[in-house]
Amino acid sequence: MIGSKRARLLPTAEDASVTQLELFFDLVLVFAFTMVTDLAAHDTSAKNMLRAGLVLAVMWWLWIAYSWLGNVIRADEGIARVAMFVAMGGGFLAALTIPEAFRDLSGGWFGPLVFAIAYLIVRLVHLGMFLLASAEDSQLRNQVLKWSLGSITIGTSLLVIAAMTTGTVQIVLWIAAIAGDMGWTLLAGEDWRVNSPSHFSERYGLIIIVALGESIVSIGIGVAGLPISWPIAVGSMLGLAVSGLLWWAYFDVAALSVEHELRRAEGERQIKIARNCYTFWHFPMIAGIILLSLGLKKVLYYVGDESAHTLHDALYGIPLFSLYGGVALYLIALVGFKHYATRNVTVPRLVAAVVLLALIPAACALPALGALALLCGVLVLLIVWETMRYAQPRDEIRHATHG
Repeated sequence: MIGSKRARLLPTAEDASVTQLELFFDLVLVFAFTMVTDLAAHDTSAKNMLRAGLVLAVMWWLWIAYSWLGNVIRADEGIARVAMFVAMGGGFLAALTIPEAFRDLSGGWFGPLVFAIAYLIVRLVHLGMFLLASAEDSQLRNQVLKWSLGSITIGTSLLVIAAMTTGTVQIVLWIAAIAGDMGWTLLAGEDWRVNSPSHFSERYGLIIIVALGESIVSIGIGVAGLPISWPIAVGSMLGLAVSGLLWWAYFDVAALSVEHELRRAEGERQIKIARNCYTFWHFPMIAGIILLSLGLKKVLYYVGDESAHTLHDALYGIPLFSLYGGVALYLIALVGFKHYATRNVTVPRLVAAVVLLALIPAACALPALGALALLCGVLVLLIVWETMRYAQPRDEIRHATHG
């Protein structure tokens, strides 16, 4: 037991699974992803897309902090349970304030400052719990202190300062806060703890499902209140297929391969896999899925709302790039995720990403539904090719996992 005199904290066991409280905590991220998608969909200008990306990065950093904490101590025991609920409150308040993260709306509290303070509270609760968890582990305690000196200071103080500014200065401060926080995490050392590789990989696999769930929700939101029709039905099935194919690309082999390496690795190598493959490479995956969600939402709006569009109208500009570029980003991040752990490059996925980017000009000439069908077709070809071409190693990896 860790620090039993200070608080009833239980270490996470090696064979632990994700707790129900952690799943409950993730509901805050479900809402945050929806708010980020809505923020981007409200104004598809490049500036607003940048703002949405920055907000997503901050909410991601909020979540990953607790993914590491929950792998050291059980999130549903003792004071850790209370801390998780407090963090949920702060995270939910930050998510509620996403529309005002950069610009205050008339009436009520000052939105940008509320967002920054809510984020600060979540980070301080995380730091306090990690200090308690490392009370009898001097190596981990030194790592936490070293990390907090830069990460907490840079990541939170710059956001608070940014809340009091506007325009370009505000954007620059947000970028500096995020880049400084992530950069310091890379430089602060590898003396962290991964008590349960299975818990860690499961935690990140579930957040991928959460993000993919947002892409499915976006399909429904795009046609909310509209009568069902064949274009809506076809568009919805194509969108669902794309989300399902992305699920396959992650869970069929890639996630298992990296989890195997995380289990086998020891010491510094294990920490680096956990940090780089999961904390860092998963962020562009999540960003790619959110971009896809925006694209799907726009496609379904095009095919469903006959008062504003016809079936011949093409998707173009940032929504089209989000649709194709989001999937391309996801595939590239998957390659990086697997390569860091296994040293193997999944070439077909890189080829598919390049093909999707090259097809964007052609997709501009297609109806929105046709552009979605073309995207789905490329992913079907990729998955079928990989399943057939790598049948034997695929079977070995999956058999080893369940054997």
